[in-house]
Amino acid sequence: MVHAAALLTRFRRVVTTTLIALAAASPRLHAQAQSGSFTPTGSMITARSQHTATLLPDGRVLVTGGVSQAGGYHTLSSAELYDPATGLFTVAASMTTGRRMHEATLLPDGRVLITGGYGGETSAGWGSPLASAELYDPSSDRFTTTGNLIAATGGHSALLLASGRVLIVGGSGVGMFPDNVAPAQLYDPDMGTFTAAAAYAGRSECDFCAPAVLLADGTVLFLHQYPAQIYDPDTNAFRVTGRMIEDHTGSTLLLNGKGLLAGGESDEYGRSAGAELYDPATGTFSRTGAMTTGRVWHSLTLLPSGLVLAAGGETDSCTGTMCSFAGTVRSAEIYDPATGVFHAIGDMTAAHETHTATVLADGRVLIAGGVVYGGIGPSYGSSTAEVYQPDELLPAPTISGAIYHAGTSYVAGPEDPAAVGDTIDIQCKGLGSGSIVLPQVSLGGRLARIVSVSDAPDLAGVKTVRVQVPPGVSGGRVGVRLTYLGRSSNTVTMAVK
Repeated sequence: MVHAAALLTRFRRVVTTTLIALAAASPRLHAQAQSGSFTPTGSMITARSQHTATLLPDGRVLVTGGVSQAGGYHTLSSAELYDPATGLFTVAASMTTGRRMHEATLLPDGRVLITGGYGGETSAGWGSPLASAELYDPSSDRFTTTGNLIAATGGHSALLLASGRVLIVGGSGVGMFPDNVAPAQLYDPDMGTFTAAAAYAGRSECDFCAPAVLLADGTVLFLHQYPAQIYDPDTNAFRVTGRMIEDHTGSTLLLNGKGLLAGGESDEYGRSAGAELYDPATGTFSRTGAMTTGRVWHSLTLLPSGLVLAAGGETDSCTGTMCSFAGTVRSAEIYDPATGVFHAIGDMTAAHETHTATVLADGRVLIAGGVVYGGIGPSYGSSTAEVYQPDELLPAPTISGAIYHAGTSYVAGPEDPAAVGDTIDIQCKGLGSGSIVLPQVSLGGRLARIVSVSDAPDLAGVKTVRVQVPPGVSGGRVGVRLTYLGRSSNTVTMAVK
C-alpha cells in the first residue's frame, strides 16, 4: 500500500514540474528596470518598531505590538488598522499581552494568529520570551487567547502550511543574542493547540535567523548560520540542505521558485550588500548581483510583478577600506530576477529599519514604523508611514463567476452541491504568467488541496484553479477565497452537501 504522504509528495512534484514548464514558456513579466515612487500616508497612531503588519482579506492592514520609546521604553499591546482607501490608521482592540519580535499569520478562516515574541522590560531594554499566543477576529475586532506554545520564543518565523496548520520555526527563548534556537512546533487551528514538530536536522544556531521561506512545493527553507534545512510537512521531518555563503537578515521567495537572500551583517560586523539565491532543485546557494548599498534590518518584499523591493535598514559609511556606522537610511533598490541585478531607486520619504513592508491589494506597498538610528542615539519606534507605488500596479487576484464541478459547466449551487472530496473549478484573474508559486484556496475556512492550475480555455488572462473540497467543511453555502502572494481575492459562495 502506498502511504498518503507519499502520494501527496508525488502530486506536489507533478504540479510543481507542470508549472515550471508553463513558466519557461511564458514571456518575461518585465522587460526594463522599474523605479516607482514613495509618498507619505497617514501616520500610525502609536510610534512602534519590531511590530507586525498583516494584510486582512478585506484589504485593511492589522498592525500589532512592538516597542516604543515615547515617555520611556515600552512593550506595546496596542493594535491599529490601516485603511488604504482613506490612507489613515484607526485604533483597533488591544492584544491580551504586550509583545515585540512576535509573528502574525493569517489563517484560512480570516483570523490572525499572534505567536510568542518578547514581553516585559528590563534595564537593558529587553524582556522575557513569551509562550503565549492569541487570535484576532476582524469581524468582531477582538483578540482572544489560544493555547500556549510548547516553548517560549521570539524572533521566529510562523508559516501557514498547505495542511492549514502553522509551523513555528527558529527564534529563541534565550534573549536578544541567543546561543540556541527554539524547537519547531505546529499550531492546529481546529484544536487551538501547539504540538512539537520534528527535531532539527543537526545543530541550529543564529543571532537572528533570516525569516524562513515557504517554497513553491510546500516545503519550508529554514535559514541559519549552519547548513540550512528543509522541513517537509508531509513527513514532519527536517533534512540538511546547502550552506549559505554568508548570514542574512532578509529573505523572500521569487516567482521562479528560488529563494532570494540579501543583506545582513558580515563577519566583521559591517553591513553587507551580498545577495544569494537558493535553488530547491539542487539544494545549493549561489551568488547573485549584490545590492547597491550594504544594509541590515531592511525589508525585502516580493512585488506582484516578480521584482523585489529592498528598502531602508542601517548601513555604513566607507572611505577606502575604513568604514563607520552611518545609521538608518532612506535608500531603496529593486532586484530583477531576470537579470540578477539590483538597481537603486528614489529614496523613501523617511528613514526606516526594523519596519514592516506589506503589499496591499492594489499592488502598492505600505512601509510603516521602525527604529531610526543616527546622531546621539536610537529612537525606538517611529509613527511615520509611507506607500511605495511600483511603475506597474497589479491588483490582487479576483474570482470571476461561479464555482463549477470540475471539468463541467455545472455550477456547485444549492440544487447541485459539491461533496467533501469532490473536485471543483475556480476561474480567476491575477495569478499572472511566469510563476510556479501556487495560490492557497480557503473553502469554508479550510485550506483546499490544489489539484492543478491551468489556462482557462477561450478566456484570456484567466486561470482555472482545480481544488478538492476539504474534510470538515460544513454543509450549506460556504465562502471560497483565494490567496496569492499574501493577497486575498474576493469571496464567492458555493454549496456543499
